[in-house]
Amino acid sequence: MGQIKVFILDDHQMLIDGLKALLNNVNEFEICGTANSGKAALEMIDKNLPDIILSDINMPEMDGIVFTREVKKLYPEVKVLALSMFGEKSTISEILDAGASGYILKNTGQEELINALKKISAGGMFFSDEISAEMMKSLSERGQKKEEEKVHLTEREKEIIQLIAKEYSNARIGETLFISERTVETHRKNIFRKANTKTVVGLIKFAIEHKLID
Repeated sequence: MGQIKVFILDDHQMLIDGLKALLNNVNEFEICGTANSGKAALEMIDKNLPDIILSDINMPEMDGIVFTREVKKLYPEVKVLALSMFGEKSTISEILDAGASGYILKNTGQEELINALKKISAGGMFFSDEISAEMMKSLSERGQKKEEEKVHLTEREKEIIQLIAKEYSNARIGETLFISERTVETHRKNIFRKANTKTVVGLIKFAIEHKLID
């Protein structure tokens, strides 16, 4: 497997330089470009597609949420790791809905940054501990408000949700539970309908909110 190509977008050059310094001596990564605005970044990545874009959220003209939405529309295979000074509930929700694969704070260290990039490159999602705590708090509050709106799930559906959260494919879920892949697909459709979501991120939010996963 070749190097993971990383593009860095931030309106502060000092932060770009700091992130480059954290990654320059790590063999797994190649910094394939940097930009100080979303517009400039879109023009540059068109010529040399990165695997992951490290994107600031709070930027003038085109913020990270709008930028992420545009990137995912034009280049669905490119992953976005959001960067911010803060972990506000509304911002976390918006950037995830836009298609980001993770959210870390700008005070992150080298080890966490490398772990985040590797996990996202492998198809997973990554959140700083502070962000995870904020998400859990938000979902817990929403869960308390919606206590009376409990959704009925079968034990089998709960098992499948837990395996989806572990990023199991339909085939692997079928093998684990000794059921056919077609049966898994039927369960998935019912689960997503009951959770009122079309995305795995939405399902994970639902599962945390209803205490189906830790």
